[in-house]
Amino acid sequence: MEKSTVAEASAVSFRKVDEASAGQRVDNFLLKLLKGVPKSKIYRIIRKGEVRVNKGRCKPETRLRLGDSVRIPPISRPTESAGTARPKVPDRLIKLLEAAVIYEDAELLVVNKPAGLAVHGGSGLSFGVIEILRAARSRQKYLELVHRLDRDTSGVLMLAKKRRCLLELHRMLQENRVEKIYHAWVDGVWPLVKSEVTAPIRKNTLKSGERIVVVAGDGKPSETRYRLLKSNAEFSLIEAKPVTGRTHQIRVHCQFAGHPILGDEKYGAAETNQAVRNRGINRMCLHAFQLRLHWPGRPAQEFMAPWELEDAVQFCQ
Repeated sequence: MEKSTVAEASAVSFRKVDEASAGQRVDNFLLKLLKGVPKSKIYRIIRKGEVRVNKGRCKPETRLRLGDSVRIPPISRPTESAGTARPKVPDRLIKLLEAAVIYEDAELLVVNKPAGLAVHGGSGLSFGVIEILRAARSRQKYLELVHRLDRDTSGVLMLAKKRRCLLELHRMLQENRVEKIYHAWVDGVWPLVKSEVTAPIRKNTLKSGERIVVVAGDGKPSETRYRLLKSNAEFSLIEAKPVTGRTHQIRVHCQFAGHPILGDEKYGAAETNQAVRNRGINRMCLHAFQLRLHWPGRPAQEFMAPWELEDAVQFCQ
């Protein structure tokens, strides 16, 4: 297999900031533009003043405005030979995600992400949702994830087709104007009286190197609101609304409450997970069911993603 080569830019170049990049930080603008160039090198050329915005020095956090001129110095960057070119996105994955689109307009794309598909490639994965949809819509100049879902979680996922849409939705997330509603099948009978879990959580690394989230007194404040939808003697279908947005929050809070999510290999019960697999369920039973956008100054917007396990007759018959 041929190795990647390194190409050296021979002259200074200038980039005009378009609508898609307006509002972006200089460092993020360059990281996206100069794919393959190490972060350390990006920050070094900014620090040394080799990157200029409208002929003036800038900082990594400098925000770009529409029409700004960005000076980029000559810089080496890896190029891929034919033998190491990134593999083509399979047609079956493109068809899978195109069929999963539940809403689209000029600025926003909403899909029902399948379980088992990461939102982006990396860590041994060639393709995620963003790479697949960019391949499917090669003429789309701008397409970015608005938020994320765990690889094994299915459901409503938003992508922005315009930079201004991405920034507005990020502001709304920070202002708690985006309401996320999840459905999950959990082990045991969820008590009717348990309507919330407020245990603080923090990230932790095991001796094996695995990263997990644990309930801890010195963790970050976390709150999840719950509602029992239905149950039998073994399992419960619950609704979960995260008030805070910590990593793995719903999963960890379910575990802390004594009712881990079925099929959750990281926070669930191994014996129960095996019993669920024996019933033909080979996934984590967590689904981003509904998402409500409370836009400032205009009517709210709501998206709902169907879930094949919502009724789950094999659990509640």
